[in-house]
Amino acid sequence: MNNIQRKLQNPLVGWKYSALVRFLLFILLTAVLYASLTNRMIPQTYDIQVGTTAEKDILAPRAIENAIATEKAKEDAAQHVQPVFRIVSLKNEVLIEAMFEKLQQINADSEVTLGDKVNIFKSVFPILAQDHVDKQIQSFAISGQYNDALLQEMRKNINEQQYRIPEETFYKMPRLPKEDLTLMEPVAKEIVTRLMNDQIMEAQTVRAKVAELVNSSTLTKSMSREMVQEIVRAAITPNKFLDQKGTETAKGHARDNVKPVFVNKNDVLVSKGEPITADIYQRLSSLDMLQDEASYWPRIGLIIMVLMLALAVFMFVKQSTLSISSNNVQLVMLLLIIIINLLGMKLFSLVQNLDYPYIGLLAPTAMGVMLIVILLDEKLAFMGAMLFAVMASMIFNMDHLQSFDFRYGLVTMATSFAAIFSIQRAGQRSTILKAGVIVALMGMLLMGSLLLIEDHESKRNMLFALSFIVGSGLLTAVFVIGLLPFFETAFGILSPLKLVELSNPNHPLLRKLLTETPGTYHHSIMVGNLAETAAEAIGADGLLCRVGAYYHDIGKTKRPAYFIENQTNIENPHDKMDPELSKSIIVAHARDGVEMLKEYHIPKQIRDIAEQHHGTTLLQFFYHKAKKIAEAAGEPVPDEQEYRYDGPLAQSKEVAIVGIADCVEAAVRSLRSPNMEQIDSMVRKIIKGRLDDGQFNDCDLTTKELDQIAKTLNETLLGIFHSRIEYPTNLPAGNQPSTIQNQEKEKRS
Repeated sequence: MNNIQRKLQNPLVGWKYSALVRFLLFILLTAVLYASLTNRMIPQTYDIQVGTTAEKDILAPRAIENAIATEKAKEDAAQHVQPVFRIVSLKNEVLIEAMFEKLQQINADSEVTLGDKVNIFKSVFPILAQDHVDKQIQSFAISGQYNDALLQEMRKNINEQQYRIPEETFYKMPRLPKEDLTLMEPVAKEIVTRLMNDQIMEAQTVRAKVAELVNSSTLTKSMSREMVQEIVRAAITPNKFLDQKGTETAKGHARDNVKPVFVNKNDVLVSKGEPITADIYQRLSSLDMLQDEASYWPRIGLIIMVLMLALAVFMFVKQSTLSISSNNVQLVMLLLIIIINLLGMKLFSLVQNLDYPYIGLLAPTAMGVMLIVILLDEKLAFMGAMLFAVMASMIFNMDHLQSFDFRYGLVTMATSFAAIFSIQRAGQRSTILKAGVIVALMGMLLMGSLLLIEDHESKRNMLFALSFIVGSGLLTAVFVIGLLPFFETAFGILSPLKLVELSNPNHPLLRKLLTETPGTYHHSIMVGNLAETAAEAIGADGLLCRVGAYYHDIGKTKRPAYFIENQTNIENPHDKMDPELSKSIIVAHARDGVEMLKEYHIPKQIRDIAEQHHGTTLLQFFYHKAKKIAEAAGEPVPDEQEYRYDGPLAQSKEVAIVGIADCVEAAVRSLRSPNMEQIDSMVRKIIKGRLDDGQFNDCDLTTKELDQIAKTLNETLLGIFHSRIEYPTNLPAGNQPSTIQNQEKEKRS
């Protein structure tokens, strides 16, 4: 029957390995995950009717589009769009050329009477102007350069603003000689080109400038200047036209660019005491916020999701080679860490709002994985990192158009991984602070890159986001340091950090050991080195073995002179003592050590090493001494059980390894000039003696592991032992070298 089976038979500890308890713990995990996400994923429902008044404020369960406000914002945006105008080049200088060509042609014809010429000019000049406009618009239509509405706007405006040449001007035109016309044409073209380069909506305003330009020209004759003014005015037309279609298109773009107006999460939809109108009732109904119409599909979906998350944790733990796969105490601790981490995330999510949208980054999300690494195992921590990342992406999600905000999940996962890699070899509390700094730096780099990629956040929000991440790293370190003592005490966990603290030579007990029993102190240090290397060779806790070895003989400080390693230049008191009394003193050091360790609140794992490292081994020397005395006196031989340690047997591999190292260190020191063969023979004899004596029955050490321990001890011993009185070779193989330090006096007695 193995150790676990015996524990299962004990009703006080059976729950620690109960499959039913394990199942209930995972049901509890599912419930915790569901409770953490309910208010984020499931909208609250209300029992209200049309015509009643709201008994309390009804808050928006998520970001909800306000259709009325959105439409108003679109119309406002459209109203602010300026009308679109197009500047059109009508090439009116071509019209000037046509007019002067007609003047030259008609005035040169001597057969046409003056009256006919006047009539021709009256009819031809308006036709020339209209033909010019028609040709330009037709060419625009063929090219497709402008839309039909704009072309109609051009024709309309030009026709409405067409200049009518005074009738008296037509009577003066036939009197213009060819020479004057030749001088007038380039002046007219230059003025038209100059004026038409400006944007003209009202031609009349521009025509008012013509007289000034003509008078400042090179023309000297008043008749020529007058005629040029009228011809130029007739050629001036609008060239800037309202593009109605372009304006509508611009307004459409403005409407499309308006983002939907949302009622933010936790904004008041209905105030307390406000009447419930049909519109309000319909709106709440569309949001599934009415109890009689609420959809249960979101709840079903959430239950399925959290069951899958809990199942993933269950399968990871079940497939683990760690003791948590069967130890419910460790599973309770893992569940408690998850609950504490989720509680911290929930607390920070409650203060999220539009003013501080990234305050969720302040949550110490990496705290959970740090605790898992220190108290349990780094492989479990990676599983925890993925779980916390998924939960953070939902708990801190404010954009409820989607169920997840990948930014929080990604940052949580990255900072958790950084925490795992930076804390897995933690040896001091300061290492946790350094890990917190690394967590902050990793979070800042990742979140900063995400904000730069999105490129829409204000500098204020970016600064807040990065500052919150720095605070998260510091809070993570502070909470981990604060929670570690609680977990270490509540679950009897001896973390690497605690072990390193206990190994400090300035610890009161170690200082006492050094000053009062220097021989025992040196022996304990050597045993610690041996035990650590042996434990690491088989995958046991080497640090626990080393620190446990430092304290395993602390009980000897009560009677230091009775242990041979401390007997310097003094007589061995056991030489004049009854063997039963000597046995009582020697055996008492284990009990005394446990009491001293309890007094200084040393963790149970260390106390177990002090209590169990001798197991129930026999004190060979004192038993044989008592046996000789009894035989000489003709008395019955004492029972062997009376000269054994009280036990119990080693309950863990670490205790057994310390016990072996304790025996081996003392035995090898007793050899005069040891070589590799002698050391190997001694080590294997000690291990075999303990194995045959049943000292490993409760610690699950395999023969393969014992062989590896022997090899490791052989490799380590040659360089660390000192010369000591040679141990006699005629004692039985079951001799307990754990008492060799006392038995060495056999040579002296």
